[in-house]
Amino acid sequence: MSIDINDIDLGQLQLVVTGKGEKTRYLPMGTKARDAIKLWLKVRGNFSRNNTEALFLSKLGKRISPRNVQARLNQLVKRQSLDQTLSPHTLRHSFATHLLESSGDLRAVQELLGHADISTTQIYTHLDFQHLAKVYGAAHPRAKRKR
Repeated sequence: MSIDINDIDLGQLQLVVTGKGEKTRYLPMGTKARDAIKLWLKVRGNFSRNNTEALFLSKLGKRISPRNVQARLNQLVKRQSLDQTLSPHTLRHSFATHLLESSGDLRAVQELLGHADISTTQIYTHLDFQHLAKVYGAAHPRAKRKR
């Protein structure tokens, strides 16, 4: 995925993403992300070479690669003394799982992930049985037994 400056709409708090199969999606952006991007745009010109439209640049002024993002995530993990690896895919999976857990809206998750088939989203955003049992126990009137 390549994000250009023109893919960001700070006023509407959204990002235009072109994914697999050249499929275009409009994704919401939080205010913290907007604020961080505004700060980056103030210093981005110090790195820009060749008038590139890429939003995120390396020290050499080139578009950062997916591998570069993965390496930076792993540097953050090491700085936090965590014994695991982290990838953009892991963040995507966590995002989808937490969104589904909090909203229960599988169609919204499908849309945000850009899945054509809902069955892909169901597999991707699996919830563990204990969590489902806890939700069931809290919500279903017959789940609570009288003793």
